Amino acid sequence: MLPMLGITGHSGSGKTTLLEKLLPALQQRNLRPAVIKHSHHNAQIDKEGKDSWRMKEAGAAQVIMTCDQRWVLMTETPQSVSLFYLAQQFDAGLTDFVLVEGFKQEPIEKILLHRRDMTKPLPVIDEHVLAVATDYPLDCDKPVLDINHIDQVAEFIVTWYQQKCG
Repeated sequence: MLPMLGITGHSGSGKTTLLEKLLPALQQRNLRPAVIKHSHHNAQIDKEGKDSWRMKEAGAAQVIMTCDQRWVLMTETPQSVSLFYLAQQFDAGLTDFVLVEGFKQEPIEKILLHRRDMTKPLPVIDEHVLAVATDYPLDCDKPVLDINHIDQVAEFIVTWYQQKCG
């Protein structure tokens, strides 16, 4: 099983923005992160009328679309699947670890994000929170990272990865 590190926080805390900046910073450090992103919406990657959509509508439980540069596996599920099941779908030959956006209730190690101007208070810092990334000073018993200092957050993740797999 690939190691997983959650990037969690309330909506508007900057999870996606942070990941967008972290991914190239981690690649520059010779790491190959993958991402699992949870959506509260009925996510669709194919479009009505396209061949992949037509195969799904005709009853295929799974459809793979492929081209020379990438492939995607779309799977219809009768109910939600677990985070751990999803992580097992990655090719360990192509990735080193998984960054998980959302899934805040899952019992995985995570970095908790919060911003000063948010209306929602700082979420509970439980035993799974390894660090808190904020844009303001915070007094807590976990490392506090500057959410706007990508290299600092990336180095924290590199250290975490080395401790997990080194």
